[in-house]
Amino acid sequence: MGKKNDRCPLQAECEKQCGFFGRELDCPYYNANAREGYEIDDQEERRRAQWREAEEAEFAARMGQLTHPTERTIETITEDILDAQRRGGEAILTIGRCLIEAKEMLSHGEWLPWLNEKVSYSDRTARRFMQMYRQLSNRPALANLGASKALALLALPEKDRDEFLEENNVVDMTTRQLEQAIKDRDEARKAAETAKADAKAAEQARAKMEADMKVVNATLEAAKAEKEQADREAARLEQELAELKKRPVDVAVEAVVDQEAIERAREEAVAEMQAKLDKAREAKKKADEKRGEAESALELAQAQLKDAERDRKNAVLTSDEDMAMFKAFFQQAQATANQMRGLLLKLRGRPDQAAAQGAEKALKALAEAIGRCAD
Repeated sequence: MGKKNDRCPLQAECEKQCGFFGRELDCPYYNANAREGYEIDDQEERRRAQWREAEEAEFAARMGQLTHPTERTIETITEDILDAQRRGGEAILTIGRCLIEAKEMLSHGEWLPWLNEKVSYSDRTARRFMQMYRQLSNRPALANLGASKALALLALPEKDRDEFLEENNVVDMTTRQLEQAIKDRDEARKAAETAKADAKAAEQARAKMEADMKVVNATLEAAKAEKEQADREAARLEQELAELKKRPVDVAVEAVVDQEAIERAREEAVAEMQAKLDKAREAKKKADEKRGEAESALELAQAQLKDAERDRKNAVLTSDEDMAMFKAFFQQAQATANQMRGLLLKLRGRPDQAAAQGAEKALKALAEAIGRCAD
């Protein structure tokens, strides 16, 4: 075990209390597990420097640059950027490439003034162009979409970009439509994730309901058995009481028969039996109540289980990402249809009905096209 490094924020969780003081990036554990709130500033500066070096190496390899960047001057680079601004389209990649090149060439403190004065970019805009170059330089077709669409596409994770492009006709979209499509996609995915969590919770709730149902059924069976026992006991005591009232009471034989004593003995026996019967009837009543409560609990549990199963099925259906996306598009189409109907009503109010008739024809054609989607 090495020397303890007290300044390392990962020291407590690291199995090896090592001595990489001042060079934590050389520590495999720190390098693999450093995260927000668990970083050392000077080490993260080293890490960023390493990243910059890697980006520069990638840039040099991609562009096939010569090892003497001084062959191009900042004036040449500035003119290239201004020319690319005039051309637009795929020239956004040229702008990004030149900005990376200029940033490498300019000294500390010269970058922001140059951006401001020479090419009229903010630091944020420049970073976006550089990001577009790094991510889209191997996809020139995307660069042809223009800067605004390319920036919108950069909002998508790189691993999802190709799938989105396959599913959407980005070329024919306006920038606003593209941004809305990305927003709808993100919302549908978020809804699907939420629905998955709801489906899991619903499944857990249904499982708990089934377990509760077993308990309630067992309670009901016990209550039924208890009631049957109480019914039998009450019936037996009622019969014994009736027989007791009919037969004479056995008393000790004495020389003189005491009739009053005989009657008292009978009354005491009847009273004792009546007390037992009253107790049995009370037990029967409680058993009846317990069974009724158990039956009500069973009905409630059955209703809750039915609701839980319905919620589970709905949640499972909603957690389907394709269905969530379909729902988002459907709602969007409904809103658009309502807006078009409002415009049609306005057009119908005009003296010249040509525009209204054209809109009606277009809406009917659209309705037929949508209907064919279901074929």
